[in-house]
Amino acid sequence: MLIENISVVIIAKNAEKTIDSCLNSLSQFKEVILYLNNSTDNTMEIAKTYKNVKILYGTFDGFGPTKNRAVSFSSNNWILSLDSDEVLSKEFVNSVSTLLLDEHLYSILRVNYYKEKKIKYCWKNDIIVRIYNRETTSFCDNQVHEYVMEKNHKVVLLRGIIEHYPYNNIDDFMIKAQRYSSLFAKENVGKKNSSPTKAFFNAQFSFIKTYFLRRGFLDGYAGLLISFSHMTTNFYKYMKLYEANQKLDK
Repeated sequence: MLIENISVVIIAKNAEKTIDSCLNSLSQFKEVILYLNNSTDNTMEIAKTYKNVKILYGTFDGFGPTKNRAVSFSSNNWILSLDSDEVLSKEFVNSVSTLLLDEHLYSILRVNYYKEKKIKYCWKNDIIVRIYNRETTSFCDNQVHEYVMEKNHKVVLLRGIIEHYPYNNIDDFMIKAQRYSSLFAKENVGKKNSSPTKAFFNAQFSFIKTYFLRRGFLDGYAGLLISFSHMTTNFYKYMKLYEANQKLDK
C-alpha cells in the first residue's frame, strides 16, 4: 500500500554509507524529502536513483532549525522525521500504512548499532517521537539533541523499530565529536559556565558512566570505543565552550 498522507523528511550530509539502506526502507512512501547540506560524497547520486525522493539543498543552522526548514518543503502536514543513518523495519512501515491519523504524536522504538553489532549497554534502546502534524508542533530550536515538542499531545507507540547505524568506523566518531562539540559550544556560549577543570572531570565521569555503570564493557570492543568517544566529546565540548566564553568576555 502506497503511503500518500505522510511525508518523510530527512536532512543529510555525506551520508553515502547509510543513505541507500535508509531510502530503500521508504519505498512505500509517495514523498520523501531529502535536504542536503554541503555534501561532498555520493549521497546525492544514490538518492537520485529513488523516484519517490525529492532532493533539496540548503544551509545547516543546527539540527532543530534545519529539520524545521526541511519540513516546510513537504506536501503533507503529517511528517515522519528520519535521520539518514536510520532504517525502518517492515513492521513499522506496515503499522504506518494502516494508521488513522488524529491529533496524537507517534513514537517508535529505536535500536542502536555499531557497524552491524547491536549495542545493548552503552546505548540503550530509546523511544522517540517521529510522526507529528507540523500545524500543531515542530522540532525545538536546539542545535543538538533536538526533539519534537510534545505540547500536551498524547503520544502513541507504534509497532516496529528503527534500526540506527550512527557510526561505521573510528573516523565517524572523530568527525561527529568535532561537529557536536562545536554545536554545543555555539548553543551555550554566554549561557553556561565552563572551565578546564569542568571539562576534565565531566569527561572522566562520562567514561566511567558509560563503560562501568552502564556496563559498556559487555559490548566488547565497540563498548570501549563508544565510551572513549563519549569522554572525548564531553571534554572538547566544555573546552570549546570555555574558549568561546573567554572570547565573549574580551
